[in-house]
Amino acid sequence: QVQLVESGGGLVQAGGSLRLSCAASGRTFSSYTMGWFRQAPGKEREIVASISRAGGTTYYASSVKGRFTISRDNAKNTMYLQMNSLKPEDTAVYYCAGSSRSGLALRTYEYDYWGQGTQVTVSS
Repeated sequence: QVQLVESGGGLVQAGGSLRLSCAASGRTFSSYTMGWFRQAPGKEREIVASISRAGGTTYYASSVKGRFTISRDNAKNTMYLQMNSLKPEDTAVYYCAGSSRSGLALRTYEYDYWGQGTQVTVSS
């Protein structure tokens, strides 16, 4: 079992920045591909970014590419999402997730463990 806890969400003005963290406990963090997802009201949960086990390979949704950066520190059992140039359309609950698959994982069904989510609200 892996327990995931997100933090760092909040209210920010458009153009601002936030840094989300995902702290993992339980089984070996470095053995999991990790991802960030988000879900806005009335919409499906969507992939934001994914990072491979060692952190050498990343994926970004086109809507966040160039603005968001995913990273991980396996020594600290923590994953991060640096979000810059935030837009009102980035408003959502952000979830971190862990997958036992190798490489990258881009679909919700590929993930085995989920955090409880953290709210990000971007005002215009």
